Amino acid sequence: MTTGIKDVTRPLDAASVMALLPGRPRVLALGEPTHLEETLLDVRNELFRQLVEREGYRAIALESDCLRGLVVDDHVTSGAGALDEVMERGFSHEWGALEGNRELVRWMRDHNAGRPADEQVRFTAFDSPTEITHAESPRQALMALHGYLAAHVDAALLPCTADTLDRLIGADERWSDQGAMRDPSRSVGRSAEAAELRLLADDLVVLLDAQTPHLLAATAQDDWDRARLYGRAAVGLLRYHAHLADTGPARMLRLLATRSAVMAANLLAFAERRPTFVFSHNLHLTPAAGTMRMEQGPVRWWSAGALVRARLGADYAVLATAVGTIRHHGVDTPPAGTVEGLLHAMPEDRFLVDARGLAAALAGAPPAARESPYFGYFPLDPAHLDLIDGLVFVRDLPRA
Repeated sequence: MTTGIKDVTRPLDAASVMALLPGRPRVLALGEPTHLEETLLDVRNELFRQLVEREGYRAIALESDCLRGLVVDDHVTSGAGALDEVMERGFSHEWGALEGNRELVRWMRDHNAGRPADEQVRFTAFDSPTEITHAESPRQALMALHGYLAAHVDAALLPCTADTLDRLIGADERWSDQGAMRDPSRSVGRSAEAAELRLLADDLVVLLDAQTPHLLAATAQDDWDRARLYGRAAVGLLRYHAHLADTGPARMLRLLATRSAVMAANLLAFAERRPTFVFSHNLHLTPAAGTMRMEQGPVRWWSAGALVRARLGADYAVLATAVGTIRHHGVDTPPAGTVEGLLHAMPEDRFLVDARGLAAALAGAPPAARESPYFGYFPLDPAHLDLIDGLVFVRDLPRA
């Protein structure tokens, strides 16, 4: 079996990745099976550098708050802000504390310095402004979208004033109350004010779309792109808050599906402008139904990757990552009958696998699914080998 697996392995570099694909995809995604591991960020950073320098990729999108990501993009394109401040303000999920993310931002700024705008590499974040504990206030997105439109269209076309939005939003703390995640009665998402805000947000987005020719003539493309991002974030946040207030059995499914829809919409919008490399969890990027065990039982929803693949087809390519050990989290040598166990028997520390070739090689003896003793690590689902384009294997994840 080792001989058959050897035949479908490749060096882990951009040239090998491209050789697996029929052409350069508009969106190339790299998933990770667990978060907060510096080794995986090192792998990501090196592959991204090669994709930029050799394959023409011009953006990276990370699983972080899409609004916060604008702070990072301003820094890497113009040098705005000190690096420490950018790492603190420009990331959600505590990603800014990771050295691998700091190194990525530093490299992008160095790469862009002195280059014209059309040759620069852009930073984007594609997650909704939500955390596992709460969702943010819609203030930033709504006020920024309204401000852009107010500056460039006839005031009579606006559905409301900025003061009206401010009054309806009220205190930001009532939106970000962490208790609402477990107690729907603490959410303001179905209040009269929230309902009115959803209608106004929809009107603002429709106005933005209706005035596209004028706005593109009057403002920079990047400003219009940001206004669209504000619109997606505002509508998505208000929808998410409404589902937080839901008391029905589909509450968690709707929350997860809403987040995936925002992720997918952001990725599709980014891909309109430039070839984009995406880094996120395997669960979000694999074009399959996501599955997560919650208190009320298993929940299944379409991942962002599945939504993007449905729209882009072969222009969306996915590399999942599998790992051998994470000993500092109790994940030891994988069982021999699993995909991870078979790959762990190879002598190399890191390599690329032709996923469909591996699936064919294992067809006579289907591998077992690995079980994880660590809640933060999701082993590879062997059934997904036919859904992904490549598999990155990293033998060991040492403690940083």
